[in-house]
Amino acid sequence: MTSMSALPSYVHGTGDKPLIGQTIGQFFDDACRRFAGRDALIVRHQGIRWRYAELQEQVERLACGLRRLGLQTGERIGIWSQNNSEWLLMQFATAKAGLVLVNINPAYRRSELEYALNKVDCRALVLAPSFKSSDYLAMVNDLAPELAASRPGELQAAKLPALRWVIRMGEEATAGMLNFPALLAEPTAEERQTLAAIGEALQFDDAINIQFTSGTTGSPKGATLTHHNILNNGFFVGEAMRLTEHDRLCIPVPLYHCFGMVLGVLACLTHGAAMVFPSEAFEPLAVLQTVAEEKCTALHGVPTMFIAVLDHPRFAEFDLSALRTGIMAGSPCPISVMERVVAQMHMAEVTIAYGMTETSPVSFQSYTDTPVEKKVSTVGRIHPHVEVKIVDVEGRIVPRGETGELLTRGYSVMLGYWGDEEKTREAIDAAGWMHTGDLAVLDADGYCNIVGRVKDMVIRGGENIYPREIEEFLYRHPKVQDVQVVGVPDSKYGEELCAWIRLRDGESCTVEEIRAFCDGQIAHYKIPRYIEFVDAFPMTITGKIQKFMMRQQMKDKLGLDEAKTA
Repeated sequence: MTSMSALPSYVHGTGDKPLIGQTIGQFFDDACRRFAGRDALIVRHQGIRWRYAELQEQVERLACGLRRLGLQTGERIGIWSQNNSEWLLMQFATAKAGLVLVNINPAYRRSELEYALNKVDCRALVLAPSFKSSDYLAMVNDLAPELAASRPGELQAAKLPALRWVIRMGEEATAGMLNFPALLAEPTAEERQTLAAIGEALQFDDAINIQFTSGTTGSPKGATLTHHNILNNGFFVGEAMRLTEHDRLCIPVPLYHCFGMVLGVLACLTHGAAMVFPSEAFEPLAVLQTVAEEKCTALHGVPTMFIAVLDHPRFAEFDLSALRTGIMAGSPCPISVMERVVAQMHMAEVTIAYGMTETSPVSFQSYTDTPVEKKVSTVGRIHPHVEVKIVDVEGRIVPRGETGELLTRGYSVMLGYWGDEEKTREAIDAAGWMHTGDLAVLDADGYCNIVGRVKDMVIRGGENIYPREIEEFLYRHPKVQDVQVVGVPDSKYGEELCAWIRLRDGESCTVEEIRAFCDGQIAHYKIPRYIEFVDAFPMTITGKIQKFMMRQQMKDKLGLDEAKTA
């Protein structure tokens, strides 16, 4: 038997299913014919229930409507909205019409919207009137005051030079804007023929989607994805979950992100499963009601969402027994949470997925029959048709069991960052490897464990410390609900550990209590020097913890100077 240290940290996913060689539009039409009478889309908050045949007709109408505006193949159209049927229709209609859909984060404010629209030269923008505390109509009018006096399609805005069309959802009229329902008018036979011809001309390597990566420094970058990228990734994600046309997937994660539109929508499409949206944004009660009433067999979410569902005061009222599988991803899953999801939510076949927007997104996933100890301690094994290697700081492959940066290569790697050759070259090397910035370890069986970000690794007095390890240990404390660990500057050691702890409801705890819990259990240098009890963590809209903000807040609070680490 070969020793683990003799094996290189390189894996290549094989499988008996070939890659799909179609565009999203071609595959969509075939799937809608195959599953015509089955439930396709259920949007609870809009009262929408469409079968695949009905969904196909709505998408065809919208695709014709978009081309009627004069939008040409390859032009960009932004969507700025919470989860709703319009968003999903746009995902498929743009793919059929050869337009590049630009996902705009619903949390964006004015300057971020201006940046995104101009970075990729959007010709059109589809938007909801408002969402939560964001008044989208007011922000667009503020950026483009010319709208009020212009006819729809004739916008000439100083700050948004490429934008011509602003299309608003809903029935109310807004000056200068077209109403979304107008795009759903019955197409002529000629328009349908033209659309079919466009679909035949499209290639699966064409760009079809731009997603802005949030990034912790600098401006967001527009990861440019193809039909081939996301259609295939959605298919193999669904394969790992063993999805079929009999499954019903509850999708409370946002559509503007790969989790919603690829792991959710495209996983369902490629298997004829039903897409079920419980609410326009995540609400734990809506998830419970939807899973119970729609008899959902699968549920997606980030760990914080599962925690919120499990801890909801009415949790016990709902019958979740139809659940079988789903995906937990977006950030590391605490072992205790995984155990509760399996035991209390009937999700024995839940899978863990790991990836990044730039790789469409999934590279590793556990399977429905992955042993539970691997499911809670790793992100599974390599996806089919994907390669991964783990390298040291010099770019050399490390032996199995050693930590290094994870690099991905294969069909799933993006075309690049839109309009940014330099950033693209920094991310994708000459051999086609995407540098993820994640620290990982591969075991002898090919299971991968993500131990942190290259930039999150804490170096304290020469010791490499991975915050994930400390977090997993502190999760064991009975009073701890959630915990995040970061490094902060220190004049003596270079960096010190800081733990932010959210306690369970009704609990109180002291710094001394936490330190006593660590004493003798973990190495002294891994015991956090700073311990903060908090009510919440800074997060992105997708539920990812923003550790850079935690670090900055602690530096400000403690008066720490980054220069001290030099």
